[in-house]
Amino acid sequence: HDDHARRISHDVGAVVVSVDYRLAPEHQFPAGVEDCLAAARHVVEHVAEYGGDRDRIAVAGDSAGGNPSAVTAVALRDAGVPIAAQLLIYPGTDFSETADRYRSREENAEGYYLTADDMRWFRQHYLPDDFVPGDPRASVIDTPDLAGLPPAVIAVGEFDPLRDEGEAYAKALADAGVDVRLFRFDGLIHGFFGMGPLSAAADDAIGQLTASLRDVLG
Repeated sequence: HDDHARRISHDVGAVVVSVDYRLAPEHQFPAGVEDCLAAARHVVEHVAEYGGDRDRIAVAGDSAGGNPSAVTAVALRDAGVPIAAQLLIYPGTDFSETADRYRSREENAEGYYLTADDMRWFRQHYLPDDFVPGDPRASVIDTPDLAGLPPAVIAVGEFDPLRDEGEAYAKALADAGVDVRLFRFDGLIHGFFGMGPLSAAADDAIGQLTASLRDVLG
């Protein structure tokens, strides 16, 4: 994901701290989430050492990384640590056993890089046997109260199994009074944020997202 970090840094004019959080199945939930929160707290406390601006701190992530980014934004709010924005790129927001109810998971189940079977496989390996269903640190869409979260730039692709849960989370945030900028990119698939050098449409979408984040950060 070095290319993702470099593109955001270049376009937004920001210092990007890329977090190598622990991965399942060797390190199942909530290890990765805890790592992301620890990294965010560290950056907040040491932002000057990184050459950053305390008033322009954001969290960002795509796909699996979009999940702990969203969860970290909630945890920082709960801890009274304000940040300026969150960039969630085709995020996974629902790890419940009923997540297959989203229409996009059926419509885009096969043939568009990420498959519905992939998502079930990820869930099986990410969540431990003693996982308590409804834990919002996994299914962030189940967070009881989303009010007071930082402005969100959220991206989904038309042909992505995660499209509908990303849009559902955007709606839940908006309903809670959060400033949300939702981008749905027709014709694009999961993973487009890394396809800029190969696709003019993906490159344009990336540019729109980084411009929106730059605007939110001011």
